[in-house]
Amino acid sequence: MKFTTLFAILKKIRDFEKLELPFIKSLIDFDIIIEVGYAQEQNKTLTPKQLFLLKIGSITTVRRRLTALVHKGVIHRRTNNRDHRSDVLTISPGTLKILAMRACWPASR
Repeated sequence: MKFTTLFAILKKIRDFEKLELPFIKSLIDFDIIIEVGYAQEQNKTLTPKQLFLLKIGSITTVRRRLTALVHKGVIHRRTNNRDHRSDVLTISPGTLKILAMRACWPASR
């Protein structure tokens, strides 16, 4: 692969991210979304505590970024049906749709 082609593709991907994923403000946001989505894809539950234990960043930063993503509607936080003392994190349907479009985008162009 030529470097000019590589960077042209990377530029298109980044342009798409800026346009379609404005809720991602940092790499930690992106990592949180990936971890929550991966657990959801594997039909596993992910609690905030489990997210903190992944050491994506400091607990304070992850908690702050998670709260912002929940407030923006990117991630849903609901009470765990099995253990009402904890919450379960999932990606919102609208965000899933955008991310699925992004995942297929380089192959379709």
